[in-house]
Amino acid sequence: MAEGILRNAAGDLLEVYSAGSNPAGYVHPKAIAALDEIHIDISAHTSKHMDTFLEGEVETVITVCGNADQACPAFPGQVNRHHWGFDDPAHAQGSEEEVMAAFRTVRDQIRLVFEAYASGIRETIVAKKT
Repeated sequence: MAEGILRNAAGDLLEVYSAGSNPAGYVHPKAIAALDEIHIDISAHTSKHMDTFLEGEVETVITVCGNADQACPAFPGQVNRHHWGFDDPAHAQGSEEEVMAAFRTVRDQIRLVFEAYASGIRETIVAKKT
């Protein structure tokens, strides 16, 4: 969800990729559905390991893992690091609607943070031009 939301908010400013230290191997169907509700299509996204990006230049790493049972990846050599810990809705339990509500809650939290982050980047670019 984070990749889709950040691409939507700042894809014109940044190259955005998502990866993890222990990828699930698929994009959760409820994540696809939750983002579809806000008109962001992640149905073609894939689950990738962070090692995929170790050879390239990485300027910024944003970690979003929030559960204690997850290991936030350490990525060597980046210039900027940000961490915003969100619960992993894939661990939500309950009825189908309760689990979907967890995905929506996390989606909305990520959206709020990433849209503010994108706004800050835009303001920095504008300030540098003036």
